[in-house]
Amino acid sequence: MFNTPSHHRVHHGKNPQYLDANYAGTLIIWDRLFGTFVAEDPSDRPRYGLVKDFDTFNPFRIFIHEYWGILKDIVRPRLSLRQRLLYVIAPPGWSHDGSRQSSRDIKRAAGLLDAPPSATHPAE
Repeated sequence: MFNTPSHHRVHHGKNPQYLDANYAGTLIIWDRLFGTFVAEDPSDRPRYGLVKDFDTFNPFRIFIHEYWGILKDIVRPRLSLRQRLLYVIAPPGWSHDGSRQSSRDIKRAAGLLDAPPSATHPAE
């Protein structure tokens, strides 16, 4: 019911099977309800970090990195209102043209998912 150190380790793991998992800060029940719970595999300990490292150690740039990226995406020309909204609410890595690698794509490449690539990108 409560978030344990093991659950927290998984949350910070960059291993493909641990991506986008264990969001709950205190009560892990939310992850179980929404299907984002992943138990730690003792044979594959989480490797901490980001899938793609930052090119700076500047704390301000690190803080605004995602917000800046979202802002640049939503002001791009020739996007529909729906596409702009999806840049804000869709899963990490989503892009209107499928040109970016999402966590589902990374999991699929690691053999963890069988869904077709179109399943990672909401219909336009």
